[in-house]
Amino acid sequence: MDTKGAGRSLAWLAAVWVASRAVLLLTVFKVITVAGPDVTSDVSVIYRGWYEVLRQGTFPLDDVTWQYPPAAALAVLSPGLLPFLDYTDAFFVLCCLTDLAVLALLVRHGRGPGRSPRGAWLWTAAVPLLGPTVYARYDVMVTALAVAALLVAARHPRVFGVLTALGALVKVWPALLLTGSFRRRPWASAAVTASGLAALFAVSMPGAFAFLTFQRDRGTEVESLGALVFHLARHFGWEGQVLLNYGSIEFLGPWVGVVSTAALVLTGAAFGWLVLWRLRVVRTDELTLPEAAFTAVLLFTVTSRVISPQYLVWLTGLAAVCLTHRASRMTAPALMVAVASLVTLLEFPIGFIHVVTSDWYGVTLMVVRNGLLVAASLTAGRRLWRATVSPAPLASAPAAAESPVSS
Repeated sequence: MDTKGAGRSLAWLAAVWVASRAVLLLTVFKVITVAGPDVTSDVSVIYRGWYEVLRQGTFPLDDVTWQYPPAAALAVLSPGLLPFLDYTDAFFVLCCLTDLAVLALLVRHGRGPGRSPRGAWLWTAAVPLLGPTVYARYDVMVTALAVAALLVAARHPRVFGVLTALGALVKVWPALLLTGSFRRRPWASAAVTASGLAALFAVSMPGAFAFLTFQRDRGTEVESLGALVFHLARHFGWEGQVLLNYGSIEFLGPWVGVVSTAALVLTGAAFGWLVLWRLRVVRTDELTLPEAAFTAVLLFTVTSRVISPQYLVWLTGLAAVCLTHRASRMTAPALMVAVASLVTLLEFPIGFIHVVTSDWYGVTLMVVRNGLLVAASLTAGRRLWRATVSPAPLASAPAAAESPVSS
């Protein structure tokens, strides 16, 4: 693309981002009303309550809805950086600025030979499809850390490890970014950073790891893949309940424990597949690291007992990194995630009452959304395997493992 054409493309990208984010801000500031439950109450009530507790130098020890690693405190406390704004307003503004920072990183990385602006366009177009939830949760901040980590990995493997560890201590899932890293430096820097920060939190703030005990006795969240069993079973006399449990709307009752256990088994199977993939890899390239991360997070998302709307922000960010490479093999799964984001908005918040009551409209939305995520996971896994694993003996595997582009 010539300079003039590139300039026009960038101008269009900026215009679409500004327009779509203006709408998002208008929704979270309630100038524009979105049907369904108020998604901003998590910030104005829950986050704000945690903020007051964290300011006292302790974690919310008695609040079972605090289910996050210790560095999540940094995200919850971040609105304090804008003391001239109310907590809730400051949180929304910071999320928007973080969104912009991700776009800037993707635009910069999408330039040059072999690169593509598709990643920036995917981020710009897909994020607003989730509606106000994007700015009413701190997941966009975690996603920014993950995107930055993947984009610096090739040149700065130790920085990649540090950012990955920090992200994992904010919301666990960024640890999966290491899936496609075959060199020691990122793993070592991640281990040192995670250990150091965890020790610092444990010593300085009581209850840093209390969140580990708050995951027990959870049911199956109504938007998860396993929940489809109970959505359908309710039409045939299943006698369970839908209740607010541990901070989310879950199914509780007969057979829920079995389905929840099955979800854990599927997660274990996904982990096993990823281990097998690493053992079988014989060739890598610059696409391997982001595509393995995208695939891993997809697999762990679809097998989780919880598939909250904000999880789609993670997947969009990782997919966008993949698409900054012109030769990316993840175009189809990325588009599936984008469509799943739109369906997610239709089911939460707009149609959440239909999901909670398991009427046929709600069930259809969940089948379509989760079906798209399953299809994206299987497609991504198949393409990653075909691109990196050979049916030949593993004689060349050690050489591939030392490839600097997979750092």
